[in-house]
Amino acid sequence: MKQRLLTITCAASILLGLVLLLVNAYGLTQDIRPPNLMNTDFRFERDMTLDFETTMKNLPRLDGESDRDYARRITPVISQGLAHIHWKEESDTRKYNQLVPIWENYFLYFMGIASGIPEFEKYHYADYERSLRRGIGICGDAAMIMSQLLDKEGISNHIVNFPGHVVVEVRHSDGTSALYDPDFGVYIPHSITEIQDDPELASRYYLEAGYTRNDADFFEKSYVGGFKRWNGVSHFITKKYYFEKMAYALKWPLPILMIVVPSLVLRSSRPTTSARDR
Repeated sequence: MKQRLLTITCAASILLGLVLLLVNAYGLTQDIRPPNLMNTDFRFERDMTLDFETTMKNLPRLDGESDRDYARRITPVISQGLAHIHWKEESDTRKYNQLVPIWENYFLYFMGIASGIPEFEKYHYADYERSLRRGIGICGDAAMIMSQLLDKEGISNHIVNFPGHVVVEVRHSDGTSALYDPDFGVYIPHSITEIQDDPELASRYYLEAGYTRNDADFFEKSYVGGFKRWNGVSHFITKKYYFEKMAYALKWPLPILMIVVPSLVLRSSRPTTSARDR
């Protein structure tokens, strides 16, 4: 009876491991970016003008580029590489792969359908390249992308969470600080203190970038509210950051172990034939 139960358990593990391997292999042929994404009706008129390849090509630092110039240059690049869908209102979480497809990562998929946690039902990637590859996001996604790029270049920065909006604060070597809004592609060459003392300092740059007076008014109100600084992505979304790392690190090894280990167990548990029985 025990041997039969062991055999069934091992066989089930091997079968599941094979299924997961096939799912992963299928995922290699798929694109996490929804089809025809750049031709979709987005929230804003000027939205997503760069494809993934062009976005990634424009993100590396140029020779001789200063910290300030680099941060300023990639701010609109990130904005143009992300599409603004109606994130909260969108009920079909599979349409734009807000629910991570099973073929992309089965850990994140099952968390999305079974955990009841909204952050997994409509998932925001911690890894900046995965986020840009999928091509959809909101202000928090854009800020996380930019923060990671600045970290790679050793540029001091914080993700800053205001009421209703998230941006990146960069402290430059000359002792000054500035705000960068990679969600809207706007550079604000003023510190948080300066902006809160005079909110029009912020709205002015959104107007100059072509946004409406209503947009500018929204940012004026956002920037005068309370805020919190976060020391990078691992601080901003700590649990999801490490879970995502684990999910992708185990994506291939787990099903392989589910096949190899039970196979070895079955092999070692087979009854041996004694010399007398031969």
